[in-house]
Amino acid sequence: MPTIKPVSELRNYNNVLREVTADKPVFLTKNGHGRFAIVDIRAYERLRAELELMSALAEGEESARKHGWVSMDSAMEELEG
Repeated sequence: MPTIKPVSELRNYNNVLREVTADKPVFLTKNGHGRFAIVDIRAYERLRAELELMSALAEGEESARKHGWVSMDSAMEELEG
């Protein structure tokens, strides 16, 4: 179950930060609507790395669609050569 608190809870930010773990962010609301997420730095870095990987994979797939796929043999020759 996600931890959701009003942003006013940050007056006691130490209490809020104690609830943040690598697998459990704390979501803050403002005027009853989701506004912020406090995440553990390790979770943030993992998310950034995953986004970079997904972006690179999408770029490669787009390139393959435009220019064609490379066979495994050709790729191995290129890497060895």
